[in-house]
Amino acid sequence: MYKYLRKSKAKRSFEYANKLMACNILTPFPIAYVENTNVFGLKTSYYISKQVDYDFDFRELIHKPLFPNRKRILQLFTEFTFQLHENNINFLDHSPGNTLIVEKPDNRYDFYLIDLNRMRFETMDFNKRMHNFRRLWLSKTMIKIMSETYSKLYHKTSEETYALMLKHSRAFQKKINSKKLRRSGRKMRFKS
Repeated sequence: MYKYLRKSKAKRSFEYANKLMACNILTPFPIAYVENTNVFGLKTSYYISKQVDYDFDFRELIHKPLFPNRKRILQLFTEFTFQLHENNINFLDHSPGNTLIVEKPDNRYDFYLIDLNRMRFETMDFNKRMHNFRRLWLSKTMIKIMSETYSKLYHKTSEETYALMLKHSRAFQKKINSKKLRRSGRKMRFKS
């Protein structure tokens, strides 16, 4: 399928990285991609990028509520996400492990996107923008900080921004938790 109908993940990652860089969005510098095919289609593909020596990823902010400078990092990350949205970039895998964070002097941070093969380049309305935060596993405290920042940038009230971000976040968390529960239930049935 990938050889004849769809670009490989490696090729998409390479092309998307170049699009991000054209929009001044940080990602590890794209070097090349390799595709190994045979008559039946794609066998393997590899995306090669420059390594980024990062200090932590977004997961740290979820699991460590007392993380140093957490509020400031969340505000800057929200500005970074807003920049994605303003550039019509819908990063479909906007999840905790896919943003690497580099600490800079003077309380500044650089955010690098990785795992790039799932993106859409499209105009994003308010609902779609808030939906894009859903995979980040945000606590209510995090949502409060981030919705206040985003509302100022997008000129919506912090209340409506908070409500919609919370709605999408909780719906996603409920969906994932119910899948885990169903899986564990199946395992228990098989064991007995």
